[in-house]
Amino acid sequence: MQYTAQYASPFGSITLASDGTSLVGLWFDGQKYFAATLDDKHEQKSLPVFEEARRWLDIYFSGNAPDFLPPLAPKATPFRKTVWDVLLSIPYGQTMTYGEIAKTIAREQSAHAVGGAVAHNPLSIIIPCHRVVGTNGSLTGYAGGIDKKVQLLTLEGVDMTRLFAP
Repeated sequence: MQYTAQYASPFGSITLASDGTSLVGLWFDGQKYFAATLDDKHEQKSLPVFEEARRWLDIYFSGNAPDFLPPLAPKATPFRKTVWDVLLSIPYGQTMTYGEIAKTIAREQSAHAVGGAVAHNPLSIIIPCHRVVGTNGSLTGYAGGIDKKVQLLTLEGVDMTRLFAP
């Protein structure tokens, strides 16, 4: 059984999902791939993991880097999990390109394959896919929308003068 809860962020409503112990999903409501890993049968419930996630989000949206992660258990292929581990290593306020991620995982995967893994990240913000940009500095590939990506990067103090929307 999976469970859900809501979070009111300054950038829009967020749905949280859990397996009862760990966070398995976090999406801006209505984003691309919204709730793609959420079971059809789920219920709203108050859980300790949701309180931890809300605390993390409160710190993040106050303009600070949280110094902890709630328990995470995203469902995915080993390749996607490897890409998401790299995303977790991108420091707050910094960015990385799809090509840099492909080189980091030292596989025969292209930046395009990395882009697919980044796009299907079910734990948006906490696994910071918004910190991934195109090689030329383009703000591409954020399932929550480019406007949200800009808001998140601005909140983190990223130098937006070198980045642009396609």
